[in-house]
Amino acid sequence: MEHNDISVGLDIGTTKIVAMIGRKNEYGKIELLGTGKAKSLGVHRGVVNNITQTIQSIQLAVDEAIAVSGIKIDEAVVGIAGQHIRSLQHSDYITRPNSEEVIDDEDLEKLEKQVYKLVMLPGEEIIHVLPQEFKVDGQAEITEPVGMYGGRLEANFHVVVGQVSSIRNIGRCIKSAGLNLAGITLEPLASAEAVLSNEEKEAGVALIDIGGGTTDLAIFKNGIIRHTAVIPFGGNVITEDIKEGCSIIEKQAELLKTKFGSAWPGENKENEIVSIPGLRGRDPKEITLKNLSKIIHARVVEIIEQVFLEIKNYGHEEPKKKLIAGIVLTGGGAQLKHLKQLVEYITGMDTRIGYPNENLAGDTDESFSSPQYATAVGLLMNGLKKIDKRKIKNLPPKVSQEEIAEKPIEEATEDTKVEESKEPKKSIFEKWGDKFRDFLDNAE
Repeated sequence: MEHNDISVGLDIGTTKIVAMIGRKNEYGKIELLGTGKAKSLGVHRGVVNNITQTIQSIQLAVDEAIAVSGIKIDEAVVGIAGQHIRSLQHSDYITRPNSEEVIDDEDLEKLEKQVYKLVMLPGEEIIHVLPQEFKVDGQAEITEPVGMYGGRLEANFHVVVGQVSSIRNIGRCIKSAGLNLAGITLEPLASAEAVLSNEEKEAGVALIDIGGGTTDLAIFKNGIIRHTAVIPFGGNVITEDIKEGCSIIEKQAELLKTKFGSAWPGENKENEIVSIPGLRGRDPKEITLKNLSKIIHARVVEIIEQVFLEIKNYGHEEPKKKLIAGIVLTGGGAQLKHLKQLVEYITGMDTRIGYPNENLAGDTDESFSSPQYATAVGLLMNGLKKIDKRKIKNLPPKVSQEEIAEKPIEEATEDTKVEESKEPKKSIFEKWGDKFRDFLDNAE
């Protein structure tokens, strides 16, 4: 088994930490070699608030994945989320010294670097600069300006910003758990990779990832990311409400939510009752399922309305920004009964539950096709894409047989070296991963 074909996705969530080891099979689907899961103890609303506990949880998940697969791993693609993440739209331009020359990758990089110089609030840092459309000499709606002539190159950017301390803490946890950062991906973008089709991204779609501590939103239109947002509420708040409303302990509240919970109170009759064992020596508690779903409904409506406000802020009612593919729900919270119907009722948009199984090999354990593993699968896919790019980069340059025959060996080798030194264009994620690693190294 070639270990250089294997990647690791590490999802550091509020309720669980998942490590997934996998590779691509001959059909281009993901074959899971080992998966580890641990309870997340040091993360609150997507932000690390206890370094020691987070490191221990990461190590538990990674060790389990290693034990299942029998493969030693030393690096992982990690997801970043949390309530500190915010996004903004920004337009910028550069004037090229020679409009007689065609636009190349260097011009795009120069423009992108200019955006990184934007002044942020104290303690914040730009973590993603995602180009949307370009303009060349006033000609709009250009998706790929490379190879065109023009003096003024302009672009709209989707800029994602996060807190420096929160980003650094994640990096510290990964390093202390004995892993290197193979790359970092915004969690809603990873989930989108796992559950959305290219057709949906093209038509316009809003991905809502309901996690334990946060609800992430990513909006795509014409195949481009248009808007991202993190709402600091998730499944944990619903559990907390059940705990308070029914006067029971958290473990029982979580079980009630997953086994009997429903987002639609009308589904339950008044006489449907569930009995919960009382604490030591006390009588059991009887809770009606109607009351339970009323508690859940109230909180879910609040979360969905906040997400819908973000979709409205994007401007989904404008004809050009219409989200034809509607909404896709994923994450652990998407498993709540009748949530799809409630989201359709509140937003008036077509809704479906997003499962990552389309990208997984046919013989994969069914439990990993659950929406709660969407982010981990997306991170793993991101890692495997990096490997594919690395392979292309290391391919020997094409040299004709005649050239090899005519040139002395030393000369041919020199040429090959020159060819190899020409690095291919890096993706935004790779560039940002490099910058992030430099930032962590300098921070120490």
